[in-house]
Amino acid sequence: MPGREIPLVTEEVYHIVNRGVASQPIFLNQKDYLRGLETIFYYQNQNIPLRYSFFLRLPVEQKTELLDNLKTKRKFLVEIIALCLMPNHVHLLLKQIQEKGISIFMSNFTNSYTRYFNTKRKRVGPLFQGKFKAVRVETDEQLIHLSRYIHLNPYSSYILKSLNELENYPYSSFPEYLDPKKSANFSKEIILNNFQSLTSYKKFVFDQADHQKRLQEIKHLILEE
Repeated sequence: MPGREIPLVTEEVYHIVNRGVASQPIFLNQKDYLRGLETIFYYQNQNIPLRYSFFLRLPVEQKTELLDNLKTKRKFLVEIIALCLMPNHVHLLLKQIQEKGISIFMSNFTNSYTRYFNTKRKRVGPLFQGKFKAVRVETDEQLIHLSRYIHLNPYSSYILKSLNELENYPYSSFPEYLDPKKSANFSKEIILNNFQSLTSYKKFVFDQADHQKRLQEIKHLILEE
């Protein structure tokens, strides 16, 4: 298999996209989306002692002990800056923390979720298409615009009818960005430190929503994919 054209460098940030084979759906219901999120957060950690499917079979006490141990160590393969799960693809904004961290993380996530999906549907074969796409983020401006692009995806793709629904879309990092009381699953400070308030970030995202929706309608013409 040929090597990746773009090297994944430690301490750099990348926009990662992974789609279902032939753009087929990879999340069919709420349980699938939640399993996807749980799997992502689990395999973000370095030196996982057992597969997530095995973890789920543990008694509650052992699960709690394992998770507490991982939280105490806080050794990550990647930092997750933003994400959005869509019906047939996944958007991730990741900072690589460990050597080969993104590749290991993505391999663990896609393999684990594919096993879950295939077992549940009595299906065989790959679920995700080939290698995931990765683009390095070179400037702070690119970073904040990518966060907006990712957070607007459910609206610009017509999954949500109104912008206000984005604040409650549970399969995105956007609700956590707007609510400081929510648990810190994401390294959002790198984005929010560029804004005076949470309200100003929300305005930044919403102000370009209709423009992004129009781009979605013609992206096949401008070769954005």
